[in-house]
Amino acid sequence: MASKYIIVVGGVLSGIGKGIATSSIGRIIENYGYSTTAVKIDPYINYDAGTLRPTEHGEVWVTDDGGEIDQDLGNYERFLSKDIPKENNITTGQVYKSVIDRERAGKYLGQTVQFIPHIPDEIIRRIKKASEGFDVGVVEIGGTIGDYENMPYLFAVRSLIRMEGKENLAIVMLSYLPIPSHIDEMKTKPTQQAIRQLSEHGIFPDIILCRAKTSLDPVRRKKIETYANIETDCVISAPDTNCIYEVPINFEKENLGAKLLDRLKLPIKKKPDWSRWTELLDGMMNPKVNINVAMVCKYLDIGKFSLRDSYISVSRALIDAGAGDKVGVNIKWIDSKDIEKEGVGVLEDVDGIIVPGGFGEEGFEGKIESIRYARENKVPFLGLCLGMQLALVEYARNVMGLAEANTIEADPSTPHKVINFYGMQEKLLEEKKIGATMRLGAYAAQLKRKSKVFEWYENTGRLKYDGKRLKEIKEDFRLGVLAKGEPVVLERHRHRYEVNPEYIKDFEESGVIFSGFHQPLSGEPLMEFMELPDHPFFVATQAHPEFKARLENPSPLFLGLIKSILNNK
Repeated sequence: MASKYIIVVGGVLSGIGKGIATSSIGRIIENYGYSTTAVKIDPYINYDAGTLRPTEHGEVWVTDDGGEIDQDLGNYERFLSKDIPKENNITTGQVYKSVIDRERAGKYLGQTVQFIPHIPDEIIRRIKKASEGFDVGVVEIGGTIGDYENMPYLFAVRSLIRMEGKENLAIVMLSYLPIPSHIDEMKTKPTQQAIRQLSEHGIFPDIILCRAKTSLDPVRRKKIETYANIETDCVISAPDTNCIYEVPINFEKENLGAKLLDRLKLPIKKKPDWSRWTELLDGMMNPKVNINVAMVCKYLDIGKFSLRDSYISVSRALIDAGAGDKVGVNIKWIDSKDIEKEGVGVLEDVDGIIVPGGFGEEGFEGKIESIRYARENKVPFLGLCLGMQLALVEYARNVMGLAEANTIEADPSTPHKVINFYGMQEKLLEEKKIGATMRLGAYAAQLKRKSKVFEWYENTGRLKYDGKRLKEIKEDFRLGVLAKGEPVVLERHRHRYEVNPEYIKDFEESGVIFSGFHQPLSGEPLMEFMELPDHPFFVATQAHPEFKARLENPSPLFLGLIKSILNNK
């Protein structure tokens, strides 16, 4: 088990950056020489984030082992530069289901199953299991201290302190200090109330991170110190930043890492080296050249507001990929429904186009028109998941002459089902087993040599050549059948429909290169990558490479898009 724990809780209001703070703390502790993992607790009753609309809860993050997870797991992976399994996301739905399943199986041996102790015990069991094998487990509790649904988790934390000992667990509270415009003064009262609410659960913060528009001044710092009864230097300023990757650097200006290690009775193993991190951060903040990339989306509008969190990993993968070459990426957010109404004129000032994933037929035709624009005008293009499917629909219609070609997701009666179900999917749908029809998690894909996709994965060191087993994947069905010695890549998936094998030969004869495929244990190969050879960069994938993109290890396809844009300019 993890020998030490850092628990991150939120005060005042949600959405102030607990995920970034947790990610930053994890990275800081790693830089001092300790192996670290991060765990996200979501107090909703949903079993996971898979059934939540992006406009309801933001992007659904997918793990290698097929978990559909809160988007904070994406921040954890990007900051820690490591893959995190689905067990690191704990929901109330999972906790109660486990307890009820155990009760139904007679595992409690006739005991009366109650909220206390059984629910907190299950929470603690999950925290320990997710943190096992690491020096430090950083655990973020979603929502705020005052939320009713967080009561079992705070009770579990109090029990964990008693079980593990105070020296093995640190409490970090992230709070918000508003600056009302009519008085223009930073107010500490909401933070004081949050401290009081936390103390009512028998928990007292060791570190308080003070989120605000500006840095914390000595007056406010002293007020919080007095109210929380902690040392002044344990009240840490957390002002707004221009880039999320500044946050750990700012924390370290106040020696947050050393203070946490001291609280946990851990010696400093090594001097932190932030040189590469700050170099990449500088590349983002002070670019030598700027490019404009259109993100043609369908999950943008929510009432009177625009929600870009639905695509946070795509935008991060794109921006982060430019950092190493000091390329600033300006994203132009375009609702595909607007293209359906107004045409492709909104794309005339962009250097590249990305069509990301999504479910449901709304906005399909706008995406297809943007893909056609990219293909005909030689604008570098990257299609992700649905973006690949619609790229093939567009090609079938406008190059192959199959005017009514479509995906059955949009038109089940189309005479040319270029995107279709495969294998047992139709039977599973008839049985109402909708979730079982999706490909989820990392799958192996064999690449075609002498393709752009192969070139970019080779250039970035992401290729593997093991025809028997890839250690990152345990399940045979994710590996499929691999040809020994052939180049293989691993990317994560979250989709239901596939390229119809009946049309593969027609596509290839018309000029499409399928540059990668997954060979299932039985059945036809599943096309994973496609590209057009006579185009500066027209590449699409059935996968979601944004989920394997890291600041220090960018996604090959996003790098390829940026490089091709620079060459095109």
